[in-house]
Amino acid sequence: MSETARYDDRVDTDTELSLGQTLALVGRSLVLISKVKSLFACKFVFALVAILPPVIFPWFLKIVVDQVILQQPFSNDVRFPPFMLPLIAALRDSSPSDIMLSLSFLFFVLLLFFGMRAWPTEQAEREALPAGHDAATQSEQALSAGGSKTGGLWGLLEALLTIRMTQRLANGLRTGLMGRLFRLEMTTLDDQRIGDSVYRVMYDAPMLPEICYKLTVAPLLLIFSAIISVWMMQYSYGDVAPEIVWLAAALMPMTLLLTAPLSGIARRLNQVSRAAGAATTNQMEESIDNISAVQSLGGVQIEAEKFADKSEESYRRYRQAFMIDLVALALSYVALIVGLVTAFILITERVIADSLTPGDYAVVTGFFLILAGNSRLVGKYWIDLQRNIAAVRRVFFFIDYTSELDIESVPLAPIYSRVQLQDVSFSYPDGRPVLNEINLDLPLGELVAIVGPTGAGKTTLAYLLPGYLRPASGRVKFDDQDIGDAGVDDIRKQVTYVFQEHMLLSTSIRENLLLANPSATTIEILDACQVVGAMEFIKRLPDGIDTVIGKGGDTLSVGQKQRLSIARGIVRQTPILVLDEPTAALDPKTENDLVDALHRTAEGRLVVIIAHRLSTIREADRIVFLEEGQVRDVGNHESLMADPQSRYKHFVDLQFA
Repeated sequence: MSETARYDDRVDTDTELSLGQTLALVGRSLVLISKVKSLFACKFVFALVAILPPVIFPWFLKIVVDQVILQQPFSNDVRFPPFMLPLIAALRDSSPSDIMLSLSFLFFVLLLFFGMRAWPTEQAEREALPAGHDAATQSEQALSAGGSKTGGLWGLLEALLTIRMTQRLANGLRTGLMGRLFRLEMTTLDDQRIGDSVYRVMYDAPMLPEICYKLTVAPLLLIFSAIISVWMMQYSYGDVAPEIVWLAAALMPMTLLLTAPLSGIARRLNQVSRAAGAATTNQMEESIDNISAVQSLGGVQIEAEKFADKSEESYRRYRQAFMIDLVALALSYVALIVGLVTAFILITERVIADSLTPGDYAVVTGFFLILAGNSRLVGKYWIDLQRNIAAVRRVFFFIDYTSELDIESVPLAPIYSRVQLQDVSFSYPDGRPVLNEINLDLPLGELVAIVGPTGAGKTTLAYLLPGYLRPASGRVKFDDQDIGDAGVDDIRKQVTYVFQEHMLLSTSIRENLLLANPSATTIEILDACQVVGAMEFIKRLPDGIDTVIGKGGDTLSVGQKQRLSIARGIVRQTPILVLDEPTAALDPKTENDLVDALHRTAEGRLVVIIAHRLSTIREADRIVFLEEGQVRDVGNHESLMADPQSRYKHFVDLQFA
């Protein structure tokens, strides 16, 4: 188990990545480029053209120094590259002032199209600007990254193109991850923290486009730019100063050899840094979600200190990861400085020996700056990639994780008659047995109460009906169909589960009920509210069913929220309705009215309630009494109470005496 297991991860605990696994993630990320192949091709063309201004500019400087400032004639000692020959031919017989004017005009044209960022000095300065020193900021910037090596009109078009490409890639991955998180199995959701899921969707997923760029466009451009630069130096200086050409060609390999060994530790530290960041998000989500309890119990200071500790740990872990970046950068600069100093000495010797002109300083230095910048990027290239790999690994983990959608399924026909449980047993992943050899026959048209002491398995049994849990053995059947072979969407078209917790959205009453059935009419919504007795308070609200009920419905009482939750279940109009403690927060009169309404609702459907209140239980058509994960009694209240051996009677006498 990795170090990140000591944070809040309960599902994703094995975070160590080998080189082979890293390369597999890289390949998987690249496959996603096919979703934006047109945009990607355009991006590559734009980026390729952006290489040209930096390789032209040093030759302009050479002409300015030799032909304008020193007023020397054009010579053949150093060959200009072929693309410069038409310009040289046009300027050969011009005066220094005309040469300067012509170069200024050409420079202005290039400036208009490519901007100042196209030139090596400005490019280096731009790349040194900080991008934010926390995962959240970097992820948000990565989501709308418009990376371009140039400015001007060309850079603007490339930036807009890149933003569209990166957002489409990131949104596809973000949406896919959210879809998988929605469909995690119930046992997994019990262990997975909400804050961690938020962190993965919001801060990990946006790092994917940068991987695609760093693995395709970036390396190809770096290599292409380096090849052009070295070729030009070889073409022009290979005969005059071959050692300078060899030195230039060695810069990138030397830098990569110095920094590559740091990749493993960078990958581990970035993974831990993200786990610590997710733990901070978890702490914030948990504290805010339970703010009422925190304030009422005087725990504000304790929770604030816990958050401060998590936040400090997150920053500390990031600083460790950032130190690796600094070490890689320092090693890159070591190679750069050694190369530049050596090149300066060699050029100076050639200028003194009169085999090179002072203008050649500009050309060779310009190309060395290009190569040095590329070498520095190559030096940090694989190290920087580890941050993205750590993030994308966290995304792919839950995209690959077993969910409800992964169960092979066959179509499920509508239920018309009954629900049967045949020899059903269930144990949780940690080995705890919950249900043992459950056999039940529950016909539609009945109100069934599931009763038993705490820990008897009532909720687990109810979870089997909508497919939240699958039995370890045995079968759950709708009519004659085993729902173990059916997909969860087919099952839940026929089963509605109303949880004991009142899970209302911070919208209007109408929108809350439409969540269950988007096609429900106003009349159907009002009828459902009438059935559960909710119209009594809805009529007093300023906007009726269009009243916004605030965060989680907190503007309503517990009983009002409970009635709306039940109404939402009824408006869905499924043949099976499961209610967990539907009368727990109701007064006796409202409880009686609701039970009567549920009897009417049960006409043509199966209504299953998990209940502890005897006044609710005794009104059920059928009572299923569970104890220690087994069905001990089945019958109505009168028949079970008349049996002196009934475990249900013993339970009632003990609990409600």
